[in-house]
Parts: sequence; C-alpha cells; structure tokens
Amino acid sequence: MTLLQQPGLGDAQARLRVYVAKAPPMAEFAGLDACAALLPGQIEQIYRHCGNGWRKVFNVYAKLVWALPAPWQPPLQDVQSWQQWRDRVLLQAGSGTALLFGQQKFAATDCGAEVLHIIAGRQHARDLLAQGLLSESLTGGLVWLDDEFAVARRVRLLVCPYLDYRQLSDIKIARLVQLVRQLPDGLDGS
Repeated sequence: MTLLQQPGLGDAQARLRVYVAKAPPMAEFAGLDACAALLPGQIEQIYRHCGNGWRKVFNVYAKLVWALPAPWQPPLQDVQSWQQWRDRVLLQAGSGTALLFGQQKFAATDCGAEVLHIIAGRQHARDLLAQGLLSESLTGGLVWLDDEFAVARRVRLLVCPYLDYRQLSDIKIARLVQLVRQLPDGLDGS
C-alpha cells in the first residue's frame, strides 16, 4: 500500500480514506502537504477551536467506522463505543483512517485494491470531476445512484452526503454501509 502524499489527518497507511473539501481552519493544518497523524486529545482541540461543525465531522466518521463490515472496519482496539473509539483512535497513527483535504488529483496509485475511498459531499465530488481531478478513465465511470450517493466499484470509491448529522444521518450511514458491503473487498484480488 502506498503512503498518503495528500494533505490530511490520520494514518498515512489508511485503508479507509474519507475526502472533504477543507481542512480545519487552524494554523497547524494550513500547510500540510501529506497526511499527519493526530495525537490523543487533538480531536477535542480541533472542535473546541473550530466549532461544532468539526465535532459533527468526527462523530459521523466514528459512527461510520463503528458500522462498517469486515474487512473495511479498522481495528476497534478494545473500545466499547464509537465515542471511545473517536477519542482514543480516530485519525491517529495505526488507526487505519484518514481524512483528506482539498482538491487533490486521484492517481492510479491511490486506488489500490486494499483501499476504500469515500468522498463526503456531492458538491465536493462534482468539483473534483469538473476539474478533471477524478477522471472517468481512473474510476471506470462514477455511477450516481441518486442525488446523494454514487459509486465507482472498480476502484472502491463512494460518494455520500457530507459528514454532518443532518446530511449523513444514521439512516444514510446504514445505506452507505450497505453500498460498502456490495463492493469487492480487494483482499483476495477481487
């Protein structure tokens, strides 16, 4: 698996990669050119500094991880709830998770068989497509299932609503998980 060379937060070898348009507006994240692992307590620091919107992003990300099926679910590391997992593991080194920012070009090396990609936000996905950063030749064609969800099965790429309770509600997390179940897991060469 290739190391992440995109700006973001989390494990540089993450199998679960979630893409959002912008980084938290904090000086320490402004100049990132690669994926940087968070330290314990930094998630709380981010949402205290940047507001409730970022708290929602981390909460929804952790709830998604908690619901994912094997082999896509990162190690839960003996925690008892998604809240504990968020606070103790999410986006830290070895977590298997990354939150990537901005308008980065997807390359063939980013789409290895062992990686699940989720673009959070319909508009973010459309911006990537419009700017040629997510090419049809790479994805094999992104198929829009409705106004909120899209899939490119060949490269294990999904588009879903933004990581917010109102947009990616528990019902929509369940739908996203169902779409993940329909993807080839990539661990057996599929």
